[in-house]
Amino acid sequence: MSSPVPPPRLALVVGEEELLVARTVQDIVRTVRATDPAGDIREVAGATLCVGDVYDLLSPSLFGERRVVTVTGAHEINADTATALIGCLAEPAEAITLVLVHPGGARGKAILTAMRDAGATEITCAKLTRAEERLEFIRGEVTRAGGAITAPAATAILDAVGTDLRELAAVSSQLVSDSGGRVDVEAVNRYHRGRAEVTGFAVADRAVVGDVVGALATLRSALQVGVAHVLVADALADGVRTIARVTGSGRANPYQLASTLGLPPWKVKRAQGQSRGWTERGLTWALRVVADANADVKGVAADPSYALEQAVRRLGAARALR
Repeated sequence: MSSPVPPPRLALVVGEEELLVARTVQDIVRTVRATDPAGDIREVAGATLCVGDVYDLLSPSLFGERRVVTVTGAHEINADTATALIGCLAEPAEAITLVLVHPGGARGKAILTAMRDAGATEITCAKLTRAEERLEFIRGEVTRAGGAITAPAATAILDAVGTDLRELAAVSSQLVSDSGGRVDVEAVNRYHRGRAEVTGFAVADRAVVGDVVGALATLRSALQVGVAHVLVADALADGVRTIARVTGSGRANPYQLASTLGLPPWKVKRAQGQSRGWTERGLTWALRVVADANADVKGVAADPSYALEQAVRRLGAARALR
């Protein structure tokens, strides 16, 4: 029997793809748990980290147990705290794994450089922006769930679900379970015939064409079966932003617009149909509505379900603006 792989002392997670970042941190924690099931797991936001926290978190435990310290939003660490943290990298405590999560970019670059210079294990979690990357992600998710998928089926999932990785991952895993491991186009179509009424994108499709009653009914069904509030908010935002982008590009062939905007042709065609009835004034308001909804479901609102219902009603009012 092989011994567990030792966890890294320093890990640098760079990128903005939230699902991949979360999985990477979970994998590191899992590795530590394999060596010490009673390990101490800590997570702190860079914006709230202070110098005292650095010395407290990165000092060895009196009892010698392993510890994972994850600092999210490392680009938001203030200058004094960053200096203290960088000073600790020269001789990191043996029983502590420090994980720094940084979106990349110039802000907080000193932390990135110091971690790299200290020999941190670096994992990139960049946004998946191209269709080919998302298709590869779907294939990987199906394999991860123990299944196999045909190329047309992967494309069908992407066309039906959209770009949100969490929803793509959930659908891919569910399809493997439903199909017995072999995912083809028929399995994808069968799944979506049975689930179309309870996806975040189904809520958005009704909301952006002014069907407030239908959108509210679909929203309640979606929440009832466990669709996450954030997925619905993301779908509403994606629907409004796509309409705004397509409308702002003027009248053109969907395939030409798809190339210009970096969107699949089916999405451009759908947005062109959904854009009927929208005015520039209404879209401006709608963009504010979906931005507010996104903040609400991430902690601003006391009741995220009610916040989403209000967002649907406000989108209906925005579409009626002249």
